[in-house]
Amino acid sequence: MTEKTVELDDYLKHHYVHRSNWLRAAVLGANDGILSTASIAIGVAAATDLRDPVILATLAGLVAGALSMAAGEYVSVSSQTDVENADIEREKIELKEMPELELQLLAKIYEKRGLKKATALTVAKELTEHDALGAHIRDELGINEISQAKPIQAALTSGAAFTVGGLLPFFVTLFLPLKSLEYSLYVSALFFLIILGAFAAKAGGSSISKAVIRITFWGTVAMGITALVSHLFNLNIG
Repeated sequence: MTEKTVELDDYLKHHYVHRSNWLRAAVLGANDGILSTASIAIGVAAATDLRDPVILATLAGLVAGALSMAAGEYVSVSSQTDVENADIEREKIELKEMPELELQLLAKIYEKRGLKKATALTVAKELTEHDALGAHIRDELGINEISQAKPIQAALTSGAAFTVGGLLPFFVTLFLPLKSLEYSLYVSALFFLIILGAFAAKAGGSSISKAVIRITFWGTVAMGITALVSHLFNLNIG
């Protein structure tokens, strides 16, 4: 029995949904890292003929962005965890104070999912006997191991991904010719975004072409607006 359960767990892990938590944080972090640092670099490059201000602004944006991304993810996901824990505590009290009502509620949930009334009640009773709280957390609250919030994982993944993504345009500001730096940043950032979109789609089992088109379009919009603002204000740095 144990061996079969282990085999079943291994089989279920092949589904893409098991990657959703870390993949979302990684793609969001890397996408923001590429776009934010590239946009900052493009904006400053459009306003100066010197390399040092571009490098300094890009590096500052990279460091601040990575820390902000990690902190933001931790705070937002922690808030989700607090809500989940509050609901779980409330469910414990309800199971203790009104077990029969909670049993009927569980049966109604299974009935709405397609089970016959008698079958739904039988399933609800058996699951309640096995693990009442677990059944209600999963089927009433919709919380499971896959969707459960993990603040530290989200923070570390987002911060690291932002850093990796942000380093790519930063290296462009260091080594590519200053004369055409704006265009080099734009083209290289689009290339990086296309690679990221393809990787995310592959890892998530979705359409690569759709992911690439989506990430390319919005990346172009973000960087284009940044460069346009710099030109409109006719800034001159250095």
